[in-house]
Amino acid sequence: MVVLLLQAAPLLLLIGLLASGRAGPVAACLLALALAVPAALVSLPSGAHGALFLAEETLRGAFLAAQPIGVVAGGLLFHAAVAPNAAAPGAAAPSARRVFAATLLAGNFLESVTGFAVGAVFALSALRGMGIGGPVAGAMALLSLSLVPWGGLGPGTALGAALIGLPAQRIAQVAAWPNAAWLLALGPVLWRLCAAARIEVTPREKAAQLGLLGAMAAILLASNHVLPFEVAGILAAGLPLLWTLWRLDPPRGAAAWRRALSAMAPYLALTAALLGARALPAAPALKPWEDLPGFPITHVAVVLWLVSGALLLARPHPAREALEALRRAARPALAMLLYVVLARLLAGSGAAAALAQAAAEALGPLAPYAVPPLGLLSGVVTGSNVGSNAALMPVQAGLGQAAGMPDWLAPGLHNFAGAAGAGMSFGVTALICGLLADGTRPAQLWRLLAPSLLAVVAIGWACVWLLT
Repeated sequence: MVVLLLQAAPLLLLIGLLASGRAGPVAACLLALALAVPAALVSLPSGAHGALFLAEETLRGAFLAAQPIGVVAGGLLFHAAVAPNAAAPGAAAPSARRVFAATLLAGNFLESVTGFAVGAVFALSALRGMGIGGPVAGAMALLSLSLVPWGGLGPGTALGAALIGLPAQRIAQVAAWPNAAWLLALGPVLWRLCAAARIEVTPREKAAQLGLLGAMAAILLASNHVLPFEVAGILAAGLPLLWTLWRLDPPRGAAAWRRALSAMAPYLALTAALLGARALPAAPALKPWEDLPGFPITHVAVVLWLVSGALLLARPHPAREALEALRRAARPALAMLLYVVLARLLAGSGAAAALAQAAAEALGPLAPYAVPPLGLLSGVVTGSNVGSNAALMPVQAGLGQAAGMPDWLAPGLHNFAGAAGAGMSFGVTALICGLLADGTRPAQLWRLLAPSLLAVVAIGWACVWLLT
C-alpha cells in the first residue's frame, strides 16, 4: 500500500495543484517530477540502476517532447504569418447561421491548423463583432474546441501514441468515432446558447446545421481512415466552412474572388504540403532509440516551419514576427517537456502499469467505464491534449489492458475525452474570461456547457458498452 501511494503521489499532486489553481503547469509539473523520482525508483525491477534509468528516460522524454514542441511552435509561426488573412467575419447582425459558422466551423478550422486555443479566440472575436457578449459568448466560443485531437495538426495525439507504442493513425481513428458523435450532440448545445442570446434558430436552420455537423462527422471519419490523421480536422471543418461562407456571402466579381482565394491560399498550401510530405516513403529520420518513433524530415513540425517560413518572408517584418511567435511558444514548450519527462519516468519504471492494475482490481467489472471520466478530468485539469496524454495515457492504456479491453480502445477513448476536457479546462476558460473582461467566471461557462461535458462521458460509456 505504501508503494502504491508513492506511485500515485506525483499524479495526485499534479492534479491537486492544477485544480486548486495554486500553481501553473510548469511549477506543478516540477513538483510532480520531484515526487516521480522516488516513485520511479521503488517501481524499478530489482537489479536496475536507478541513476542510469533516470538519465536515459529524461533523454527519451526530451526527444519525444521535441516533436509536439516543434508542432506548437510551428503553429504559432503559421498563425503569425497568416494573421491578416484570419480576420474574423466583419461586424454583422447576429444570426444562427453566422454564430454556427464562427464557432463550430471557422473556430474549429483555425484550431485544427494552429492549436493553442486560437480557434476559441477567433470565435469570441467574431461573436463580439455580432454584439454577443457575456457568459453566452464565452460558452459559444469554447464550442470551437471540439476537434482538439487534431488541433494544431495533432501533436497530442502523436505524443500519446508514442508513449504507449501504438500508431498515432490508429489512435486517431478510434478517437474519431466518439468525437463524430459528440459533434452531432453539440448542435442542440449551440441552439440552447442561441436561445439564451435571443437568437432564433428555426426548424429549417436546425436541420441545415445538423446536416453540416453530419458532414463534418463523416469527413472526420473518412479522413482518418484514408489520409494522414493530421489533416483530418482541417478537412472536417474546412470543407463545410467553405460551403457555409459561400452561402452566407458569395464572392461577387473578380476582385472578391481574388480576395477569397488569397485568404484560402496559405491553408491550401499547408494542406498540400502535409499530404505531399506524408506521401514520401521511408523518409530519413532521426531515431536514437529503436522502440521510440523517429523524427523524420517529413514530420509535420518540419512542414509547418518550412511553410510558415516561406509565408513570413512576404511579411514586412518577418524576423520580428517570428521571434515574437517563438517567445509565445517558450512557456508551453517548457510545460510540454516537463509533462513528457514525467510520463516517461512513470511509464518506463512500471509505476503507471502498477497504478492501472490496482485500479482495475479495485473497480472490477466497472474498470472500463472509468476511462472516459478520467480522461475528461485529465483534460480539464492539464488544459491541453499534450498534457492530458502525457499525464494519464500510460495509466489509461494499462487500465484498459488490465480490464481486458482491446489494446486500442482505452487509448482512443482517453484521447477523445481528454481533448474534450482540454477545450473546457481551467486554463482555457480563464483565458476566455480574461478576454471577455466583463466579470464572467469559468463556473458560469461550465454551467452553460454542462450538457456538452455530460455528452462526453455518455458517449464514452456507450463506446465501452458496445466495444467491450
